[in-house]
Amino acid sequence: MSLRFKLLLLLLLTTALACGFMHHIVPPQVLNFERLHIFLFNLCVGGTLLIYFTEGQKRLSTHGKLYCLGSLLFALTAFLEWYPPTLFLPLGLAVITERVRVLHLGHCIPVEMLRSSEPVAKKFHQAALLCLSLALIISSLVILNAIYLHYFTIPKLTLDTFFLGFSFPLSLISMSVIFSLMQKARTSFARTLKEISFWIINLGVIIFFIFILAGLFIPQVIIASTLFITVGLVFFLYISLGIPSQQKNFLLSGILFLLCTSITGIIYILLEFSPLYNPENSLPLLRMHAFMALYGWNLSGLAVAARHREFPLQLQTKPTIALHWITVVILCPLGYFFAPVAIVAVLAYSVFLYQLLFGIGEEIS
Repeated sequence: MSLRFKLLLLLLLTTALACGFMHHIVPPQVLNFERLHIFLFNLCVGGTLLIYFTEGQKRLSTHGKLYCLGSLLFALTAFLEWYPPTLFLPLGLAVITERVRVLHLGHCIPVEMLRSSEPVAKKFHQAALLCLSLALIISSLVILNAIYLHYFTIPKLTLDTFFLGFSFPLSLISMSVIFSLMQKARTSFARTLKEISFWIINLGVIIFFIFILAGLFIPQVIIASTLFITVGLVFFLYISLGIPSQQKNFLLSGILFLLCTSITGIIYILLEFSPLYNPENSLPLLRMHAFMALYGWNLSGLAVAARHREFPLQLQTKPTIALHWITVVILCPLGYFFAPVAIVAVLAYSVFLYQLLFGIGEEIS
């Protein structure tokens, strides 16, 4: 990974978190930085790293540079609510993503995902790119309907809610990295567990999103609980089959973040449908859930994917992971409510990112 690319990632990731605290300076009624906060992390950094990881080159390719530039333009125009460009920019980004997917992973129609002989890691990788392409295309249609056509209205399907869906491709590529660093399953039972994990995670999240839009309580709890159990299964598989390495420590930490996110998600669903629900009182739980999902789980997978050619890194693994947890679980949620803590959170996060991105590693040719 080139020095320029590392500096760009450090700048974008730090800016993304800082935007999550901008309500302390600029009232959301004037400018809502929450959208930029989500876009910079999920779509800009996440999507660019997904293309970089897929192409496997030492430097960011032309595809990656075009995607990064286009995603930044998309993020800024959506943030400023200048909607005409947002109808076309995601379509161009989807074309780039699909080109990379077809060139490196298979056919235009991903028939490989249906084959039991296909490695689960590659299936997750294929699904991540496909999910990103579809999310980009659908986002253009959602903006067209929400801003211009108004053909249908779903109360829970706001633009900001939909834009959160850009985090799903990051979860899938993190799963791909996890399964790629597992030893080959020696029994048919273990292979079956891997395959089941793939389908439950992919289909479960889609169905879960539909149930959220429909406002169905019991189905949401069932699907959320099923996903929690499946993540626990992945954790067990990775402990049992994961190749001993520095990456394993970071990825196990990431799965623990995901387990905690699943728990807070289930608690929030139960709270939302209870008589005690109050949006203001439930905000701390929602903020912790969001920070653990975005800057805990997703960042763990992205960090390993970003520097996959350079491990092991010359850094102290356990203190680095401890700093990650303190920042995400304590400093970030508190920083959302207290401006001085927000400054500390951004500084701690910057230190963590610097250690991950600039820790000396051995380049693999």
